[in-house]
Amino acid sequence: MSKLFLVPTPIGNLEDITLRALRILKTVDFILAEDTRTSGKLLKHFEISTPMHSHHMHNEHKTTAKIVDRILNGETAALISDAGTPAISDPGFLLTRACIEAGIEVDCLPGATAFVPALVNSGLPNDKFVFEGFLPVKKGRQTRLKFLSEETRTMVFYESPHKLLKTLNHLAEHLGEGRLASISREISKMHEETQRGSLTELTKHYTEKPPKGEIVLIVAGKTS
Repeated sequence: MSKLFLVPTPIGNLEDITLRALRILKTVDFILAEDTRTSGKLLKHFEISTPMHSHHMHNEHKTTAKIVDRILNGETAALISDAGTPAISDPGFLLTRACIEAGIEVDCLPGATAFVPALVNSGLPNDKFVFEGFLPVKKGRQTRLKFLSEETRTMVFYESPHKLLKTLNHLAEHLGEGRLASISREISKMHEETQRGSLTELTKHYTEKPPKGEIVLIVAGKTS
């Protein structure tokens, strides 16, 4: 049966891919990749020769209809991102929605996602949390931060290394310098690190030691 598979890929350590994911990537008719060069290294490592096509934020509006047509005509496809689970701060939502609207079965495999280990490892409450992904860069940023100042659940953010200090300063302004937080970077990689403390303490740490690699920022919610 024609189907779209959403297949998580390792966020660092190549061992963090499931046997099922490998089987799906080997047996589908084609793979949709965010960056074929990055994904090409992964497929080569696991000796997967399935045809691969680009599907990313700059072309997904143009390619989605053609992909849906191919699946409706009997092909199976797997969507992967550069790392982690597709559609989590990566392309995937538009294609998933289009397939569902067309009556195509969509199957998302469980697997690697950066924010889950960062949240669990933070030591902050994780019974209730809100995933914010990347904060707006300019327009809407202050409005969003003001809104989040009243959030009582633990908050999860993604951030790039060169914007981390700016974000920590903005959060301190709106949430308070003493708000507890945790920063995990390079999860599952050789130089994996987690730093915990107040927003002020984390700002001082990363001012002295500029961060590198992929970053997940966990911030405690407001307490009554």
